[in-house]
Amino acid sequence: MDIGYEKEQFTTISFKCSTAKKFRIFSKKMGVSNTMTLQMMLDFFEENGVSPNESLGPQMITLESLIKKRINGVIAIVKDIEKNQTKPTVAMLHALFQETTAEKKPLLLEKKETMQVKPSKFQEKKNNNSQ
Repeated sequence: MDIGYEKEQFTTISFKCSTAKKFRIFSKKMGVSNTMTLQMMLDFFEENGVSPNESLGPQMITLESLIKKRINGVIAIVKDIEKNQTKPTVAMLHALFQETTAEKKPLLLEKKETMQVKPSKFQEKKNNNSQ
């Protein structure tokens, strides 16, 4: 019995023998009753907005290749962002944090010398000669 359709009555639909035979084989492959097979087929066409008159082969292949191209484009963008923005930023932050955690060295201060005027050598010789 079909789940959800137990209390419904059967009706007769006329099909050509070859079509009915083909449909029964398809139902057996699906593993459900003829009613459920037809119901699944109708649901598929309604949900996907597909007409049985249209061929899905080339359209589906074209759609699949278009989606793959878009996905490859997105992957390329993410890799570029990672290479040019994320990794350098992380490296700079890592370097900054290592600088702050390193041992603090005492600051080097310039020694201020007292201003003493040393006599130049010329003056010293002059003074030595005068004595």
